[in-house]
Amino acid sequence: MIQLALRMYHIPEVIQVMLDDYFSGFLMRFSTNDYTTNCINVEVGIAMGCTILPILFVMAMEVILKAAEGSAGPINLGSGCSMPPLKAFMDDTTIICSKEDETRRMLRRLDVLMSWCRMEFKPKKSRSLSLRKGKADEATTFTVAEQQIPTVSQEPVKSLRRWYDSSMKDTRRGAETLELASESLLVINKCRIQGKFKIWCLQFMLIPKLL
Repeated sequence: MIQLALRMYHIPEVIQVMLDDYFSGFLMRFSTNDYTTNCINVEVGIAMGCTILPILFVMAMEVILKAAEGSAGPINLGSGCSMPPLKAFMDDTTIICSKEDETRRMLRRLDVLMSWCRMEFKPKKSRSLSLRKGKADEATTFTVAEQQIPTVSQEPVKSLRRWYDSSMKDTRRGAETLELASESLLVINKCRIQGKFKIWCLQFMLIPKLL
């Protein structure tokens, strides 16, 4: 998969050969006070501390997304604007489709591609939301890796410090923000640090957290 991504993005052949040699000898072992295991090949996952692996992972994910995006058409936003059905950041992928059958087709395609890459989805960590005429449709559910994806009404999800559920309303957001601000200001005020450092905590820690 890595070699396919390197060729797709026109990485020079000398770099491809160098990376191939690097990963062909990617070994690790575990040690304790009394015993050390034999070296084993690392075939799955991203090694901590390796600077090139996150970049290669993003490239490989882009190849997978490119192979799957043809399963559904772009979303029409009106006024001649459209949005692709797949959006991703690292391994977090969002599918946005205007039709139920397109969503199911996209999930099946991604499932096949992930299996081919020896990767897998985690349905329990995923969420689905189906809208019909502006309201959440609780009857529509989706599956991936032969497991049902929980809906946001069943299990609300938190993203960027905000909770999302089927109500799709922000009425509670104001109260939550006030509560968080009050609690955080009390914590900062009780800290045994100089006033100028408390101001720093307010400006660079609390305010960005509230926004």
